[in-house]
Amino acid sequence: MTSVVNFAAMKLTLLVACLALASLAAAQTRELTAMTFNIRYANPGDGDNRWDLRKAHLASVIRFHAADAVGMQEALIGQIRDLESLLPGYAWVGKGRDDGAERGEFSPIFYNPNRLKLLETQTFWLSPTPETPGKAWDANLPRIVTWAKFQPVRGKAFYWFNTHFDHQGQEARRQSARLLLQKIAEIAGKTPVVVTGDFNAQPTDEPIRILTDAGDPHHLLDTQALSQTPHFGPAGTFNGFGPKETADQPIDFIFVKNGPTVRQHATLSPTWAGRFASDHHAVLAKIELR
Repeated sequence: MTSVVNFAAMKLTLLVACLALASLAAAQTRELTAMTFNIRYANPGDGDNRWDLRKAHLASVIRFHAADAVGMQEALIGQIRDLESLLPGYAWVGKGRDDGAERGEFSPIFYNPNRLKLLETQTFWLSPTPETPGKAWDANLPRIVTWAKFQPVRGKAFYWFNTHFDHQGQEARRQSARLLLQKIAEIAGKTPVVVTGDFNAQPTDEPIRILTDAGDPHHLLDTQALSQTPHFGPAGTFNGFGPKETADQPIDFIFVKNGPTVRQHATLSPTWAGRFASDHHAVLAKIELR
């Protein structure tokens, strides 16, 4: 009789231990709704696609999908101020690319501080002198990377890197890809990483091949390829304010590194009276951080 009781007690102990481990695993898993969005700089010459006519639509995309964080590109300080009002409850980090303060376009990261605690943030330039504002190689404009280290409400800390590669300089895009991999490895080490951006390159172009080269120990993984469910939405991400995408391949990406898994991936292309919120579609990924 005693052995039966002992066996039952052992089973109960094992069950409790298993439940505790499952609870711990669940507590250490945090689903992150990540987004990248080139919002198109506020160009007065955009006519019916001017910023003042589309800013509310753009903010509504972010609110509806409850993004935990959004890597934006082409944001001017006035647009950031508008989004501060249109996205109450969000905070942001970033610097202007022209002077490291407020001049020129930002690549800001907007985030929900109720879900993510900011631990650290910096901006560096895509050039041989990353700490100094300026352009390099054959780039037409200065290009930057804004990064932040976040602590989720649940789960481990992670890094987020957000960038915008040059639209003209082929050598600049090539060297930017190499520098980005190097800096991510230096800053993040083995900590989980999310990378967002407008890379002005399609999947088969050299910059993306450099970033995702499995032969490089520092390479990144494309969340679309990792997604456990089929991609939703258009294949292309640039629309140029036209009626549809200009190509059937993306130039806006969300990458990960060091362990995150991806549940869903989508290109978001809502319209209002036939008009998009930007000349790029937002890209969204639901990522599990462990």
